[in-house]
Amino acid sequence: MTTRVQLGTGLTYQVQVVGVSGQLALLALLWEAVGMGLVGWLVGTACAVFTCAVLASALRRSRARWLGPADRVTLARAVLVGGVTALVTDRLGEDAPVMVLVALASVALLLDAVDGQVARRTGTASPMGARFDMEVDAFLILVLSVHVATSLGAWVLAIGAMRYVFVAAIWVAPWLGSALPPSFARKTVAALQGIILVVAGAGVLPRPVTAVSVGLALTLLMWSFGRDIVWLRRHGR
Repeated sequence: MTTRVQLGTGLTYQVQVVGVSGQLALLALLWEAVGMGLVGWLVGTACAVFTCAVLASALRRSRARWLGPADRVTLARAVLVGGVTALVTDRLGEDAPVMVLVALASVALLLDAVDGQVARRTGTASPMGARFDMEVDAFLILVLSVHVATSLGAWVLAIGAMRYVFVAAIWVAPWLGSALPPSFARKTVAALQGIILVVAGAGVLPRPVTAVSVGLALTLLMWSFGRDIVWLRRHGR
């Protein structure tokens, strides 16, 4: 029988305790392994507190009493993303511990294929869980784009910022917030962003090849967003 985490009231939600505790444990490991500094500690902790607070609020709004198994996988991914964020910001503009960073980001990307499977097999898929998963993905892409931009240039930031620019545009054009039909192409392009940015961040390819690969990722992302915007303009309400 699957163990469930029940939500309480106030600032001591169990989900917040578990999430923040897991993040602090990972930060401690990074401090011991790579000598992560104060900036990394502060940013990583802030990520955990913010993520868990928003998650608890979303669970209350959706009237969910339990954190489902797939959501727990996504929460674990959020902890890993917090670790990546801590490493990137702690060594911004300097040589980051690439192998550790790539390992954390790679596991987070691999688990992205797990939480959806868990949700479907356990019958616990929900709009809130899907949104949580999507936001964790988007933030990981943003952080990875910041890391890669330190070597390739500021233009790489467009990859990470595009999702947030789109969300901001909904305030101006509400029809952009309409539901989109499922799309295999959209999912493929989204997955490629993380893979290409991780490889680019690892520095295993020659710089020209890396730049072309990241440029291709950006081009595909622009095409995907453009196609969705055209569909929403025709069918959005």
